[in-house]
Amino acid sequence: MIIDVHAHWGPWFFTMDVADLNHAAMDRYGITHAIVSATEAVIYDPATGNRALARWLEGAERHYGYVTVNPRRLAQAERDLAEYLPTGRFKGVKIHTDYTRSPATSPQLREALALVAAHGVPALVHTWGETVLDLARTCLDIPGLKVIAGHMGADGHRFAIEAAAACAQLYLEPCYSHAPARRIAEVVAGVDPRRLLFGTDSTLIDPASAFGAVAAADLDEETSELIAWRNAAELFGLDVTP
Repeated sequence: MIIDVHAHWGPWFFTMDVADLNHAAMDRYGITHAIVSATEAVIYDPATGNRALARWLEGAERHYGYVTVNPRRLAQAERDLAEYLPTGRFKGVKIHTDYTRSPATSPQLREALALVAAHGVPALVHTWGETVLDLARTCLDIPGLKVIAGHMGADGHRFAIEAAAACAQLYLEPCYSHAPARRIAEVVAGVDPRRLLFGTDSTLIDPASAFGAVAAADLDEETSELIAWRNAAELFGLDVTP
């Protein structure tokens, strides 16, 4: 069983015919379930994107959703969380710090994460480079919060190791558009394996990238299973069995 905690639904802002590729990509790589954010919500408008994703999820048994939140539109975020989380089809929150101009050190992101914590769901937050350290510091100040560092810092994976050591509320997922040698192996060696997840960034990036990077780490069977699905099932409260 494989649970992809970082995936997308809907077309992108450049020429890619991806609207119907979710299931095809999952089948090709054996991904059982995926938690997706609406591209429209991430790139353009959370309200319309979340609404469209909610309709699509009604017929998508293998998918769960993220409610996308713009930290600079918290009133809208509160309305969306109140509307979509009770449906059971949305399992967390997605926040892209760059598109919303809300860095990990900003008061806007801090307020948004406090709102997420109050709703008792995890948040997937975009990180790159040293920003994963900033996210860890912010998380420490918010009781009950659980956050996934999207891309685990990308080219800053060594910062992600440091961040995870400093903050027990922080989880890491590996998707990245590059595949530096031993990146995954280094993180696994330095982080509690119970806080590692699997993500692909599909449909923006072909899942082959994440699968290849994890395979190259040559993980033992127990660690592989934790990363592939067990940690995600526990974190998101998913009732799934292999």
